[in-house]
Amino acid sequence: MAINVYLNFNGNCREAVAFYANVFGTERPKITTFGEMTPDPEFTLPEEAKNLVMHTRLRLNGSNVMFSDTFPGMPFVVGNNISLAFVSENLDEVKSAFNQLKEGGKVGMELQETFWSKCYGQLTDKFGIEWQLNFGSDEEAF
Repeated sequence: MAINVYLNFNGNCREAVAFYANVFGTERPKITTFGEMTPDPEFTLPEEAKNLVMHTRLRLNGSNVMFSDTFPGMPFVVGNNISLAFVSENLDEVKSAFNQLKEGGKVGMELQETFWSKCYGQLTDKFGIEWQLNFGSDEEAF
């Protein structure tokens, strides 16, 4: 499995993805919005988040580049809006990498089941690099 780049935007992800798709001559991708997430009875989705991009992906010259908007209220800093996405079909590999990367780092989301994955987690390692770890195939990821 490859390591994928994940880019975050401050509300203009849809525009950026359309631009990059045009520049690199790819098809416009399927876009999933925060409003399409499975509702959580313990969390009310803010109205301003509903049409923001939760996830999309372009295949550029053989590499996956993934994109999303930053959720309202979450910090967005140009230059720090890139994370690495580790995707593996081996659950033990995902768990091992997560547990090693979190040593001395900060966990943003513990490994857990989500509506897109049986096992997903997010953290910043001790060097300040943001990681997303996902169990599944590159084609199914996110």
